[in-house]
Amino acid sequence: MQHAPADRPSSVPAARTLLGAALAAVLALTATACAGGGRGTGRPAGPVPPTVRSPAAHPSPALPPALTRGQARAALITAADLGEAWEPTRGAATWRDELLKATAGRPDCRRLLDVLYTEDLFGTDAATAPRATAALDDADGGAQLHYRVTSYRAADLDRTLAWLGTLPDACGHFTARAGHGAVRDVRVTGLPLPEAGDARGGLRVTVGEAPPDDATDTGRDTRADTGDQVLTVDLVAVRIGDDAISLTNGTLGEPPDDATRTAVEAGTERLTEARRQGRVQV
Repeated sequence: MQHAPADRPSSVPAARTLLGAALAAVLALTATACAGGGRGTGRPAGPVPPTVRSPAAHPSPALPPALTRGQARAALITAADLGEAWEPTRGAATWRDELLKATAGRPDCRRLLDVLYTEDLFGTDAATAPRATAALDDADGGAQLHYRVTSYRAADLDRTLAWLGTLPDACGHFTARAGHGAVRDVRVTGLPLPEAGDARGGLRVTVGEAPPDDATDTGRDTRADTGDQVLTVDLVAVRIGDDAISLTNGTLGEPPDDATRTAVEAGTERLTEARRQGRVQV
């Protein structure tokens, strides 16, 4: 009689035991990770969100596209625009150092004199550097006209134009002192301009020898009475979009009004066309 083989212990219960232990370990690790990830933060574990910067940390808006050098040169006026007497300059006029190189006590008046001497109306940094310049002389009357094309933000250009508008009141009549000690008598008035561009501003500034103390009380301009040389300078700027033209037209005597007006009208038209051509090319 054959005996039935002895029963072998089943491996199923052991396998189930091992699987259960493994699952318990995994669950324990997961619970620990969740608790650790949220400890002290109250947030579930997960990907770290990108850092949100404050508005002050964001870069400032980029400057508007500037005219190319070629477009700015095309916007310049020429001697042909002003008339037969005008020609390319032969050099800086002697009155620039003699009468304009001076300083004043009031900040706005001092800044005005600096602008007249340096012709940097919109600033001296790279962002406001002129894109193109021209200098012309009136061979008959001795006037000298300097002309610039600048690109910058419209709001900043308008801020400078608004400052120009305050000067007839802030610096209508003041004295300035030259480096060699001479005292200058300076008068500032508004200058009517043609309706050109999006915004504009103009001044007429006269600079001469300061009159005697007793003459200043009368309020009358006695400089012509004594034969002193009186420099007259027109300072003008016109904004067209994010670009601007600026000019000075100065002479010892009375500057011809038609030269300043013609420069404004012709220059505005040229700059408007240069901007249009630039948009077409883009």
